[in-house]
Amino acid sequence: MGLAEEIERVVGAAVSDDAVPGAAWRVERDGEVARGAAGTHTPGGGDAVRPDTVFRISSVTKPVVATAALTLVDDGTLALDEPVDRLLPELAGRQVLADPADASAGTVPARRAVTVRDVLTFRLGLGIDFTAPWPTPTVAALGEAGLPAGPPQPQAAPPPDEWLRRVATVPLAYQPGERWLYHSGASVLGVLVARAAGRPLPEVLAERVLTPLGMADTGFGVPAAARDRFGPHWTPPGDGGARDLYDPADGQWASPPAFPDGGDGLVSTVDDLAVLARVLVAGGEPVLRQDTVRAMLTEQAGPVDDEGGGWGLGLGVRRTDEPGGRHARSFGWDGGLGSTWWTDPVTGTTAVLLTSQMWSSPAPPEVFDAFRAAAFGPR
Repeated sequence: MGLAEEIERVVGAAVSDDAVPGAAWRVERDGEVARGAAGTHTPGGGDAVRPDTVFRISSVTKPVVATAALTLVDDGTLALDEPVDRLLPELAGRQVLADPADASAGTVPARRAVTVRDVLTFRLGLGIDFTAPWPTPTVAALGEAGLPAGPPQPQAAPPPDEWLRRVATVPLAYQPGERWLYHSGASVLGVLVARAAGRPLPEVLAERVLTPLGMADTGFGVPAAARDRFGPHWTPPGDGGARDLYDPADGQWASPPAFPDGGDGLVSTVDDLAVLARVLVAGGEPVLRQDTVRAMLTEQAGPVDDEGGGWGLGLGVRRTDEPGGRHARSFGWDGGLGSTWWTDPVTGTTAVLLTSQMWSSPAPPEVFDAFRAAAFGPR
């Protein structure tokens, strides 16, 4: 069975079994491209999902925005090891919980400033701790400040300056550089990129990444020309087998958000994400320098998941099998709204799967594992 047939079989089975309503995929391997779609926008019927359907990519946003941030490092606008205080004065002079599990234990001063590298590597001291009881004190405090954790809600957050002001009212859970914590670093990174460039994040992202790479269907809202390729998004089936509507086609991504979230706010297509993957495999031209891509794909923090994966500069990496190896044998990330992108830089294999259904648990859906096994497994 060829690559295209195998991918279609795996994803088609997930749709036939009602594991997901609809999905699109693109796999590039050994010069062969498997590109297709299965299912419909609405469970049980309606318009068919197409290979060029636009999806909410949630946390797969993170590597895209990190790429824009690193273009600012390349041109000297930002330096990886500079404090963010110059551009994000709200985060200067941080206080840190004496006990990350107990807000009543008080705070201590941060031992050093938060740096740009801390933000990119999610070690700024604030974020989601998957190993701790939910919610942690800092996650609870952010929720009380009107910044709750959970699935993306682009129209619910305040504008960037107000968003960061609220973040700054919450002490850090850990000292800067001490611990990898999920998600918040990417949202802070979006504010940092906008302030460093002196323009809103959507403009910076378009100018520095999306336009040069021809990623015309990627953005913080659905482009007008793509509205006919955008559908609703769904929760997983409940006890009775029915899904709830998470977001309609004319919902939260139908207009530009007040807060363009660098952590989970983008929509995109399988083709656009594959373009970015090819550029990173090829060394970064025309948007990044080769040594910057090398640093991006080198483990900076980890492990960050149950598979022992690490974190580079704004994206997940899987290390080489060599003793002490830190460079990626694969890179990418998954999104809780049902998206996955991973690339093997050695073979150049890229696998992108986008679906119209969010995860039901912190673990990826079974179709993700089956898809990746078909894309990266023996041929």
